[in-house]
Amino acid sequence: MAAKQQELAVIAETVEDRPARRGDVSRQQILDVAARLFGERGYRETSLRDLATEVGMKAGSLYYHFASKEELAREVLRLGIERVQAAVVSAVAQRGAGAPIRDRLHAAIEAHLETLLVQSDYTSAHIRCFPYVPPALRPDLALVRKRYEAVWQGLLREAHREGALPAGVDPGHAMFALLGALNWSLEWFDPARGVPVGLARTLLSAFTVEAKVRRNPDRARRR
Repeated sequence: MAAKQQELAVIAETVEDRPARRGDVSRQQILDVAARLFGERGYRETSLRDLATEVGMKAGSLYYHFASKEELAREVLRLGIERVQAAVVSAVAQRGAGAPIRDRLHAAIEAHLETLLVQSDYTSAHIRCFPYVPPALRPDLALVRKRYEAVWQGLLREAHREGALPAGVDPGHAMFALLGALNWSLEWFDPARGVPVGLARTLLSAFTVEAKVRRNPDRARRR
């Protein structure tokens, strides 16, 4: 309630300023700064006043681009998942459909870590803020998350069929565990201690095994 009252006060305070400020800052600039602030401070600790100060505009002028803090957060967090999904899908495709499943999983892990830890404020903002956004935002964001999870489900089911998962491991459970490990790296990973490439190798080894090569039975009998 207090946050909503603050938003209404900001609007009332700056209505007269709107016509002069509308085109000064682009929607993309606002999104970029919001992604950085959400990633650094979290959803609750980031105010529209803070954001306006960072982009160099009066707070009320933000409402020409976004109706509320919630709408802004929805867009930032949606883009965060879509960007990491695009990176992972592209990395896997570059390995080729015929590449061993562990190689494609390695590419997927590297792409997720690189996007989360190095390239995208949007993805780190999503990981940090999703648990704390208002309930009204979660259904739409959950659909975006499910589409990304489906990419990993496909890879891990194939790994299961190829014998690249440890015996008895459920691919669905492995998917949630692996994504959890990837995303938790945002809280502890220090670039000074290594690079995402090294972490990717560690996670690949922790979650997968070398696929068993099935011997040709006819060849075995000839021996």
